[in-house]
Amino acid sequence: MSEQLNFDLLTKPALGRDDFFVSPANAITVALIDGWRGWLGGKLLLYGSKGVGKTHLAHVWAAQSGAEIIQAKGLSEANVPILARGSVAVENVPDIAGQAEAEAALFYLHNLVLGEGHRLLLTGRGVPATWGIALPDLASRIAGTHQALLSEPDDALFFAVLTKLFADRQISPRPDVVPYLVDHVDRSFEAAAQIIAHLDQASLAEKRNVTRIFAARMLADLEKIHWGSPLATKWPQNTGRDSNPHGPNRFLKIRFSLPAGPAPDGSDWSYKVL
Repeated sequence: MSEQLNFDLLTKPALGRDDFFVSPANAITVALIDGWRGWLGGKLLLYGSKGVGKTHLAHVWAAQSGAEIIQAKGLSEANVPILARGSVAVENVPDIAGQAEAEAALFYLHNLVLGEGHRLLLTGRGVPATWGIALPDLASRIAGTHQALLSEPDDALFFAVLTKLFADRQISPRPDVVPYLVDHVDRSFEAAAQIIAHLDQASLAEKRNVTRIFAARMLADLEKIHWGSPLATKWPQNTGRDSNPHGPNRFLKIRFSLPAGPAPDGSDWSYKVL
């Protein structure tokens, strides 16, 4: 029997305003985006962890305001005058930390866009004070920008995110799958994206519908640790925590039951699931 060939096709996420679910976890930030004409100083800084919806909201705002969207790494002194003809969203600002030319270009863009009466949106992971921007003038402008946090999801938002991720991949899970995942997957957008991708690949490979039983088996598969597997790496100490966002179990709500004594290679029995 020939083995089925699976192709890792790119999925195109839905980034419209109607595709962004509003819950108490993000309502204030969404209201700020919708009220962009009244931004203090004409600018807003949107920050949060990976996958919380910064890019989605940047596209929502660009559709509302007619703004251009550019990655911070794509900035140069040459393209600033063209960009500054209208409002601009600059994504992933921390990516240019310490890069003198790119930081200078963003400072130039900041002043020119606002000087022309347009609006400026900045996005990035983590707290802006930790971005490591080296140019003092740019760092001070960022510090003086109104900052809006996109938080990790509550139950309602996480349900909507999982539903959207399935829809982006054109998967129609059984009705009880999403509630099951809400209860069993670690509450983060990164974890949600990884689980849905795993379910997508596995369902294609096995030619199976995504049912609750199938989802439970896939989650169980991700809990397994295999010696020498690239899916598991050493994690010193701290075994058994399931709520630490940077801890070994940050993707799944699980605790490992590890045997007593040292591992076969003499090291500690502590692992991180990637």
